[in-house]
Amino acid sequence: MTTSERTAFDAAAAADILRRACVVAEVAPDDLEILRFGDHAVFRIHGGRIIARVGRSPDRLPSVQREVAVAGWLAAGGYPAARLATAAKQPVVIDGHPVTFWEGLADGDTYASTREMGALLRQLHELPPPDFALPALRPFDKVSQRLQRAEIPAATRAFLTALAYTLSSAYDDLDFELPSGPLHGDYNIGNVLHDDEGHPKVIDLDGFVSGPREWDLMQTAMYYDSFGWHTDAEYADFVEGYGYDVRQWSGYEVLRSVRELLMVAWLSQNAGTDPRAAEEVEKRVETMRSGGSRRSWAPF
Repeated sequence: MTTSERTAFDAAAAADILRRACVVAEVAPDDLEILRFGDHAVFRIHGGRIIARVGRSPDRLPSVQREVAVAGWLAAGGYPAARLATAAKQPVVIDGHPVTFWEGLADGDTYASTREMGALLRQLHELPPPDFALPALRPFDKVSQRLQRAEIPAATRAFLTALAYTLSSAYDDLDFELPSGPLHGDYNIGNVLHDDEGHPKVIDLDGFVSGPREWDLMQTAMYYDSFGWHTDAEYADFVEGYGYDVRQWSGYEVLRSVRELLMVAWLSQNAGTDPRAAEEVEKRVETMRSGGSRRSWAPF
């Protein structure tokens, strides 16, 4: 029986699943500390020596299995990314929820520079593709499911659903400039950390897909010009590291709107259990309705 069938998937339920997975993986569940809560509940174990990820629901299993395969592909190619921990076969599945264990990176809070991010992303995009198939990027696949499950006002759900329909049509008409190939899928400052020796490594590998490279460039661009989370100098360093400024592309505004929608749909999953998330969803939707500034959006 999954958590969705008996109770809400919250931090306590995720921690219970993780403790049971630790028994299977022969990992002592010491000093559990939750870091993030979204499609996965992410925990530190042993002060960050191991990072564990607990899938929100059984439908996460295919992407987690792909994540494990991607980790092996990147390791074989020497690409600086998160490595699996423990000798146990992964993922460990508990009541349908996939759980993975990863080597911790330093304190887990030391982020790469934006120049390092740009260079690492270019290196990733230049890798030969893996010998297994990556699914095609389909940005809107999870939007409807997330909005239907979310505990948000009906008017909010209706607005976001209509916006998704409009943006889906606009996305289909985009003319991408960069070639397609393997993508990280969720490339942003929070997913590029320094290890104990100060080297940057990419984490959160479960979103790998195949598609236009502009997708991986979008979040850093948005964090800069929409939200003000990067400075002028930081964004310039990212562009120099990668060698291309996605903001100069004609489809940038459409893709930015798509990414904003996905950010709100992702956050809506937590509206029923986190009052702060519920408030943030409504604030974001109001700025989307009015065309107002996104500078008030809080990071989650």
